[in-house]
Amino acid sequence: MVVELSRPHAVRRARTLNALTIGWNTIEGLVAIGAGVAAGSVSLIGFGLDSGIEVSAAVALTWRLSRENRDDCREDDDRLAQRLVAISFAALAVYVAFGASSSLIVGRAPDASIVGVALAVTSLAVMPVIARAKRRVAPVIGSRAAAAEATQTDLCTALSAALLVGLGLNLLFGWWWADPVAALVIAGIAAYAAVTTWRAPSLAHTCCV
Repeated sequence: MVVELSRPHAVRRARTLNALTIGWNTIEGLVAIGAGVAAGSVSLIGFGLDSGIEVSAAVALTWRLSRENRDDCREDDDRLAQRLVAISFAALAVYVAFGASSSLIVGRAPDASIVGVALAVTSLAVMPVIARAKRRVAPVIGSRAAAAEATQTDLCTALSAALLVGLGLNLLFGWWWADPVAALVIAGIAAYAAVTTWRAPSLAHTCCV
């Protein structure tokens, strides 16, 4: 049986999930970037940067949730936080697409990364659980910013899958090009998320007090 959340409970849960997101993605991002630099993997570096962007999105949502006790409509606050998330998606897409394209053009082959494979598998196990919990609280709060941040966590799951395929093919078969191709997939998903997040309408209870 599904228990309906009250608004105060949903806000508290959103704050807890947000703090968990910041902690997890900080560690994930540092490990991914470190492993990516060591292996020369543009997909791993892009994945690590996405973790950093998800932290920035979670920080924006933290600010949005801190405005929850105001007595007036929170639509402007929510819209600003939502657009900050969208801009972060766009920045990731541009950076990763440029790096991946450069790697393919010059034929820069990354080393195999067992650490990266393990990180991708772990992320695939953790991220869907967190995203599902975030999607449940966003409509109760009436926060499109919270919904957008949940979408970013879903994106992290898709990025983890793309990363795992790219790193796995390079590790098992030496297909170096699979890494920048995976990075281009990451960039494409991020670009789509940027557009949909920017255009998304406010939820029903955004102005609820």
